[in-house]
Amino acid sequence: MPQAPTLMIVSMIYLQTERLQLRRLTLDDVDNLVTLNTDDGVMRFLARTPPTREQVVQEVADLVAVSETYPEHGRFIAADREGRFVGWFELSVKSDGPEAPELGYRLRNGAWGQGLATEGSRALIDHAFTNLGAERITAETMFVNTGSRRVMEKSGLRYVKTFHVDFDDPLPGTEHGEVLYEITRKEWLTQRQV
Repeated sequence: MPQAPTLMIVSMIYLQTERLQLRRLTLDDVDNLVTLNTDDGVMRFLARTPPTREQVVQEVADLVAVSETYPEHGRFIAADREGRFVGWFELSVKSDGPEAPELGYRLRNGAWGQGLATEGSRALIDHAFTNLGAERITAETMFVNTGSRRVMEKSGLRYVKTFHVDFDDPLPGTEHGEVLYEITRKEWLTQRQV
């Protein structure tokens, strides 16, 4: 008997790691994203109040539209092997083009401290250098977001600089600035040889 349903499920997966499955973002993901944004601690370094449902719907629609221009980049929903929503990962195309995508991630509080952010980030980094022609990958966070900085470092990115941005309603810790991390293709290749 043909196994078409299994093939359909596998074809929806963008990347798979030991514990995670990443698939493309769709409008069906809005409820999970709204819940994620209200999870304790998730928005601590992002915004004082989580985005409204309407803002999430618009953001998802915008991201889905961008993925038509850059079909191999974008935001990906992360689920565990049982299919439970964990959060999202992203390889977004910024002003430097697809050769220098920006890495991003946001995970449920219950998924913190398990190495899942590092696992998903490493998978996207490897995929970008191996299959997408990336020459450099960057990531940014608040200087005081030590958890996210640790994920970047464990994923192979190195600290580049601290910079300051003026915000209308700055979050606590903003006075310490934002940090930029990156990894180049050469650095990634060197790390793989170790």
